[in-house]
Amino acid sequence: MSLSLNATLAAWGTPDFAATFKREFEALPAACLPLQQGLAYSSMVADEAFHALLIGTQELPDELALRVGVMYAGIIAGCNCADDPTPPVTQTEYCVLDVRIRRADGGVQVKPAPDV
Repeated sequence: MSLSLNATLAAWGTPDFAATFKREFEALPAACLPLQQGLAYSSMVADEAFHALLIGTQELPDELALRVGVMYAGIIAGCNCADDPTPPVTQTEYCVLDVRIRRADGGVQVKPAPDV
């Protein structure tokens, strides 16, 4: 699936940039983001909304480079038997992603941020 953040790109340099990014990024399907790699306390990303926090931005000649913190829910999958009435419990997870937005077309590349 091809991702794009055209409204975010259009808002660059305006006071609404952070809010536009947050709104547009949080509307992306979680399955398209590398959240699974960021799990620390659970084994599978839960099918729930996630929340983004813009940590930093850098303007490059051909793209915008963003560092984004993402809070999301994970679950421990595979531990419930068919007759177990206990619902799966979610665990809050957090990871940092590097988001690159191409200026030419608003296309997006998202990768886990290297450990800092």
